[in-house]
Amino acid sequence: MIVRRIAVAALLGGALAAVPAQAQADAASGKGRPDVFPSLRHGLVAHYDFEHPVQGAPARERDLGPSGTDIDLVNGGAAMRVPDGAHRGSKGSIQLGQVNPTVPGNDDWKAGIYSESGVPTLRAFNATRGATVLGWFKMTGTNPSPNSNTANPDDKYNATGLAGVLSGNSNGHDVRALLEIIDVQGQQRVVALGRRIDTGNSQTFAAGEDWQKILPLNTWVFLAATFDFDKGTMALYKDGKPLPGFYTRSDDPWAIGSTPGPHTTTATDPRGIKIGGSFPQNTREQNPCNCRIDSVMLLDRPLTAWEIERQYHLVAGK
Repeated sequence: MIVRRIAVAALLGGALAAVPAQAQADAASGKGRPDVFPSLRHGLVAHYDFEHPVQGAPARERDLGPSGTDIDLVNGGAAMRVPDGAHRGSKGSIQLGQVNPTVPGNDDWKAGIYSESGVPTLRAFNATRGATVLGWFKMTGTNPSPNSNTANPDDKYNATGLAGVLSGNSNGHDVRALLEIIDVQGQQRVVALGRRIDTGNSQTFAAGEDWQKILPLNTWVFLAATFDFDKGTMALYKDGKPLPGFYTRSDDPWAIGSTPGPHTTTATDPRGIKIGGSFPQNTREQNPCNCRIDSVMLLDRPLTAWEIERQYHLVAGK
């Protein structure tokens, strides 16, 4: 009887020990999270709600996605977390922005991670056929910001960084997949900017509508950008609906037509993630965003329009 009780206890102990492990695995994949639409669990790489500081390191944010790519809250640290959630399931977000517009430096508040040798936990974006960058964005100040890297006080940056994945040869600025606001033919526009080949050219899909109507001041907006590197297409979405737009190049910057498929990105690990500005290694200020950002998700496939709409309605409650 004693032997049998010991055996049963051992079995129960093993089963109970497996529960937390499974719960951790489910949490890492997004399974069971009320803020992730079920189909997005396939392809989800990284997810940041800016409410989960890394234990013992409040200036770092824990990745809620399966990659485990924790990021830094650069320059502002824990003070960047603010009690302003973008949607009904959120309690907080991060504040980003330029700190000293007239002083050359690298003290802007931004978030991300950088490694010159590549970030192994982002290997899902190594030789990937597609990607999606999505999140909630709220403009809280003037954008674009004054260019602190020039002597001209009237000079402004040509772009405002939102969120993206760096290329495999990036210096902290060049990207594989990016959401941002940038000058297009003399006018600032919300864009999806993608690069398939590290040493190749980028392509840009720009929204036709005025960027300030897409992102009005002090208003939370859900934005998504999809990148199909195999087919050579991109798309933009606002609050779950497609944003009409145009490609800024009519040639073949991703070399789709001149090479056999399937087409993937370069087989290199991205050098990191940038959110709210460039150079997450904090060596230079570039394209800071005077804004708040919440619920950033990075996926290694282009979501469908239906999935993006479902994700928006899931958390917005509409």
